[in-house]
Amino acid sequence: MPGVFSVSGISFQYPENWKLERDEIDSGWLVTLHSPDTSFFMLCYRDDCPSAEELADEALGDLRESYPELESGPGTTTIAGRLAHGYDVSFFLFDLTNSAWTRVFRTPNATILVMWQINDLEMDKYEPVMRAVVASVKAPVT
Repeated sequence: MPGVFSVSGISFQYPENWKLERDEIDSGWLVTLHSPDTSFFMLCYRDDCPSAEELADEALGDLRESYPELESGPGTTTIAGRLAHGYDVSFFLFDLTNSAWTRVFRTPNATILVMWQINDLEMDKYEPVMRAVVASVKAPVT
C-alpha cells in the first residue's frame, strides 16, 4: 500500500519504502522523499507566493551554485491539472550523470516547487516511480 502525504491541501502518493522528511521553512514548508538509493523527490510549499518564474529561476540558481557546469533547458509538465514550468537539468557528480527536473505551479494560496533527481545508474529503476509520484500530486483549485 502506498504512503500518502497530505498537508495544506497538497497531497501525493509515494512508495512506502521511501523515507519522507518534512521541514518548516520561513515561507512555508518542504517535504523530501528519499528512495532506498540516492534518488529523491522534493516539494516546496511557499505561502509567500513568489512568481512561478522567480521560484523556478531561484531553484536553478541554487543548483548552479552547487554544480557550476550544469546544463539546463526549459521544461514543462502538467501537475495537479496545471501547466508547471521549470528546467530539465543535467550535471556530473562522482563520475555519474545526474538528471534533475524542477517544475513550479501556483495554487490560490501558494507557489509550489517540485523537483526530482536521479543518477544515470538509477534512471531505469526510479524515473517511472518519480513520474508516478508527480502524477499523483493534487492541489486546491480555489
